[in-house]
Amino acid sequence: MLSVTNLTYRIGGRTILENCNVNVMDGWKVGVIGLNGAGKSTLFKLASGELHADGGDISMTNKHKLAMVRQDMPEVDTPLIDLVVQANVELAALMTAAETETDPYKISDIHERLMELDAYTAPSRAAILLTGLGFKEEQLTEPFSSFSGGWRMRVALASVLFLEPEVLMLDEPTNHLDLEAIMWLEEYLANYPHTLMIISHDRDLLNKCVDHIIHVDKKTLTMYTGNYDTFERERAERLGLQQKMHEKQKAHREHMQAFVDRFKAKASKARQAQSRMKALEKMDIVDAVIAERAIKFTFPQPEELSPPILSMNWADVGYTPGKPILRKVHQSIDMDDRIALMGANGNGKSTLIKLIAGKLGAMEGEVVRSGKLRIGYFSQHQTEELDMTSTPFEEMKKLMVKKNPDVSEPAVRAKLGSFGFSKDLADNRISALSGGEKARLLFAIMSFDAPHLLLLDEPTNHLDMDAREALVQALNNYDGAVVLVSHDPSMVERVADRLWLIKDGACEPFDGDLDDYRKFIIQSRREERKEERAKKSKATKNEAKSSAKPDSSLMKKAAQAEQDVLKLSAEKEKLEAQMAKPGFYNNTADAAKVQKQYDAVVAKLNEQEAQWLDFQDQLERASA
Repeated sequence: MLSVTNLTYRIGGRTILENCNVNVMDGWKVGVIGLNGAGKSTLFKLASGELHADGGDISMTNKHKLAMVRQDMPEVDTPLIDLVVQANVELAALMTAAETETDPYKISDIHERLMELDAYTAPSRAAILLTGLGFKEEQLTEPFSSFSGGWRMRVALASVLFLEPEVLMLDEPTNHLDLEAIMWLEEYLANYPHTLMIISHDRDLLNKCVDHIIHVDKKTLTMYTGNYDTFERERAERLGLQQKMHEKQKAHREHMQAFVDRFKAKASKARQAQSRMKALEKMDIVDAVIAERAIKFTFPQPEELSPPILSMNWADVGYTPGKPILRKVHQSIDMDDRIALMGANGNGKSTLIKLIAGKLGAMEGEVVRSGKLRIGYFSQHQTEELDMTSTPFEEMKKLMVKKNPDVSEPAVRAKLGSFGFSKDLADNRISALSGGEKARLLFAIMSFDAPHLLLLDEPTNHLDMDAREALVQALNNYDGAVVLVSHDPSMVERVADRLWLIKDGACEPFDGDLDDYRKFIIQSRREERKEERAKKSKATKNEAKSSAKPDSSLMKKAAQAEQDVLKLSAEKEKLEAQMAKPGFYNNTADAAKVQKQYDAVVAKLNEQEAQWLDFQDQLERASA
């Protein structure tokens, strides 16, 4: 279905993919994984035609549509729900044509195609996608231009999901989502009816949604069957066999080389030595399994403090005087606490983190901190505050000199080394670092003085799978307290042992684990939708009651609609009788003309019946 044959792609003379071969069949759900910069996004761009291969071919069955999330959504004032529906260009054009077309034959064709596209359920399908991704019902009619970047990306994601293409390609779709939206997306993608290809560093997502893995590594593509956990096991086994083969070939090569070295100077053995030298040159040595230096994080261990190390006593916090985002927060933190903050984006998780960090003060109540408490604070937005002209070594040295003017160079490099910075990397300009390397630098900076409390606000956004695993292990080996905001379910599940729910302006302990929270979210959303439907129904009834009158024009419209339905029904029966006559289809041209006329009458009849029923419904509500 999607075929990659001897694919090669280069950028500026550097080879990204070389002689790659892989096939993706209809209905497969494929996770595409690999280190940052390995070529995952490049593969998607080659498949979509955005980039062109330097060699080989990447092709797809003609009948299949491929779609990716748009990164350039236009700055428009179109309501969200309309923008999502308009993502289907054909559907949007037909809906416009249905309102303006006057030719009855064309009207018939339009309505027939609209029925094939399930046009009449389009708004409700778009609404389900948008609310699943975190939008409130009342936001669906708001203009797209009124939303910020992260929310706009959710609209772009909803738009491509609405298209339901035969091949859906998603590149890190969870980057702009909160945990609640990710839970919904996992369920949606697990049940996606067509082929799915997804680039992700989210272990949970890959385990729940995919049945194949493409590993992009060392310029090649390798296909594995199963989810991410299965891939890890199979790759470990494969690499183990590869290592054994390498050791066997190495021993054989060494034996041959020893023969050459010993006998190449002797005339009687020269021919044999020469033969072995040629064999050595041609010998295809299996690559050694060089365990890539796994990135390792090490947070320095703090001295113990008496509990609680921090207390929030009925604190209000926010940004505008008199308008707190969170009210009456009454919680405490001990050294052994591992707390994850749960709740939808915009509810106040980052605000609470800033209160704990001292970046925001309490409007009411108080925050009491231990006198010796040191806090390490990580925020994804801190990357923007780094001096891009400096180096990691220079930045770390500035911090350490404040504590100890006589700090040595080895001590500075050791701090950076505990977060995977070699000497060369530590001496690079920060502007040249990748997103993941900058995140690691922030970890090193925030923890250089062994804080008692780590505050982590979305720490994994720029980390690949290996770096995320290293962070989980480092946190689990750390003796201080952790307060975590993360959209990575695997990290929350493996690091946190307490959940605080941030919702409706309050912060309360959540009694349960992440599975319980998933069930809570599903139930909450059901109740919200139920309440929303009840409100709409009540509003519609009230509107109908206030506007309807016994002798209003509504009754006349209903009567006229009824007459139109009767008239069209009679015309339909007449045409059916004509079409049922023997020999009707002998004259192809006349038969086609009558069939067109019949289709137009049926389409108009359906429309008039729906209108008549609507008028009747309004009359019934008015008289209720």
